[in-house]
Amino acid sequence: MVSWIAAAVAGLVAVAAGVGDWRRSARADLDRIGVVDWRTLQMVALIVAACCAIVATHGQ
Repeated sequence: MVSWIAAAVAGLVAVAAGVGDWRRSARADLDRIGVVDWRTLQMVALIVAACCAIVATHGQ
């Protein structure tokens, strides 16, 4: 159960990072730099979500 919750949270983080990356790429002032690397955060969150889902399915 905990692994499924962790997978869901990581999935939500990945979606939020995708939205953040989309907003960064569509910004009007291109000279403003961002602090967070949204693409890296999204990839890490997707990997964590996949690993948690695998652990959850093998635990049953």
